[in-house]
Amino acid sequence: MFDKDIDQRLSAWAEFRKSLETSQSPFKDVVDFWRDAPFIPYNNAVDPFFRYSWPSPWDIIVHNKYDDFTKALMIGWTLKLTDRFKSSAIELRTYVDKQNLLPYNIICVDNQWAINYKDNEPVEIENIPDWFNMENLVELTGLR
Repeated sequence: MFDKDIDQRLSAWAEFRKSLETSQSPFKDVVDFWRDAPFIPYNNAVDPFFRYSWPSPWDIIVHNKYDDFTKALMIGWTLKLTDRFKSSAIELRTYVDKQNLLPYNIICVDNQWAINYKDNEPVEIENIPDWFNMENLVELTGLR
């Protein structure tokens, strides 16, 4: 998807969201879909702690550059913008690993599943280590 032109990327994302409606493993599929997104180390135009600085998911796809935060955000929006998950509580949580001082942007679904944390596989939230401090939590409820 990421090597296509803008219209093709937007169409591919829409088609992928449709495929999640009947997927047997939607959380793994969404991780696999975003795994190869073009990575940038840090996007200084986006402040994870100030929601109004966040671009829309369509703007993110148009720009086609993903740091850890915008990639997590796109995982969350990909799920939220489906009929299957539109009523689910989808949160973007920022944790800091106190032992290694590393930040993690994790998508949590229905306070049960954590996506974008370990080996790109969904894990149960209870498996997030106790030494992770949550620094931010924003529920994806609607686009502004």
